[in-house]
Parts: sequence; C-alpha cells; structure tokens
Amino acid sequence: MKLIEDFRSLDPKRPGSWPPSVQITACVLLVVIVQVAAYFALWQGQAEALEQGKAELERQKQAFLEKKRLAVNLEAYRQQREEIEQAFGALLKQLPNRKEMESLLVDINQAGLGRGLAFELFKPSPSENVTEFYAELPVSLKVTGSYHDLGAFASDIARMPRIVLLTDLKIDSPGKDGPLSMEAVAKTYRYLDDDETASQRKGAPKKGAKK
Repeated sequence: MKLIEDFRSLDPKRPGSWPPSVQITACVLLVVIVQVAAYFALWQGQAEALEQGKAELERQKQAFLEKKRLAVNLEAYRQQREEIEQAFGALLKQLPNRKEMESLLVDINQAGLGRGLAFELFKPSPSENVTEFYAELPVSLKVTGSYHDLGAFASDIARMPRIVLLTDLKIDSPGKDGPLSMEAVAKTYRYLDDDETASQRKGAPKKGAKK
C-alpha cells in the first residue's frame, strides 16, 4: 500500500518533507496517544472520584428523605406511643400486686368450692417466673366434680377481673358413674413493684417470693 511505503521512506529528522497524508496520519496518532496518556494519568482518577461523589450524594439524599419522613410523621408516632402506653397501663391494672396475689389465690379456690368441686390438690409453685415487667405464678390444681360443674368453674376463672389462665388441662373419669377428675395448671400474674423492675433492668433478676 502507498501509505505504508510512504512511512518506510520517511526521514524522521525532516518531518516537514513528509507527504501531507503521512503528516495528517501522524498528527491523528499523536493526538490519540496524548489523550490515552492523559486519561490514565489524570482523567481516570478524576472519574473515579466523580463516581464516589455521586454515590455519596445519593446516600446523603436518602438519609435526608428518611429524616424528613420521620419528622413529618413525628406527631403520629408520639400519639401512637401514648396509645400503646395507655393500653399497657390498662393491661397492668388487670394484674394484682404482691399483696393482692394471696387474695387472688383465695378467689380461685372459692370459685371451685362455689361450684361444688372437691379440691384434691391446690399447690402454688414455690417460686415465681419473673420477667422484665411481671411475675408468673403457676398453681397446680386437681378437682373432682360433674362435667357441668367443671365447665362452669373454667368459665368463672375466665371471667375473673384478674388474668388467670388454665393450661395443661387433663380430664379423667375414675368410674362409669363417678365424678370427673380435672388436673390443670392455673397461671396467675402480678406486676412487679419499682424495686423489682429496677432489678430486672439491671440484669439481676430477683427471685420470686415463696408462697
């Protein structure tokens, strides 16, 4: 090819005497070489910094939008918190305190006797299961009576103003015409006093009082 032959016959010391086509080609190659060298020397680092800046800008934008969303809904969050605290307070009112726990156990016993049931076992656990806000006291029960009376007793327990849950129910019939025998665990709850609550929050659980 003529262009290749022209390059072979060039005198590198006299570029002014090169044919016009060779001079144009050499200029184009020189510009390309300069641009490539400038990209790797300068522009590449600037491009990476630009991309990092865009990513940081997007992160700041998302953080701003999240804070704006929280600020707009702040009043709603406060109202929701107040409603939760009120509901929690109402729930706590259904739990007896330490002094009222003994009368609650008496009420459970009286509910059974009032339905004509015979207690073969009424044994509160020697210790409570203490959580951050309340204490649970399981009471093992075993009563005998008719099917109707046992059902009425369970219904009376469910309607108590204090929270009492009958769990682990087991009903047996000793004989064909004899009374039914029901075993259960009645779980009663009480709220913790200020000292007990503080102890729980410090990570030093306080043992439940023995009954």
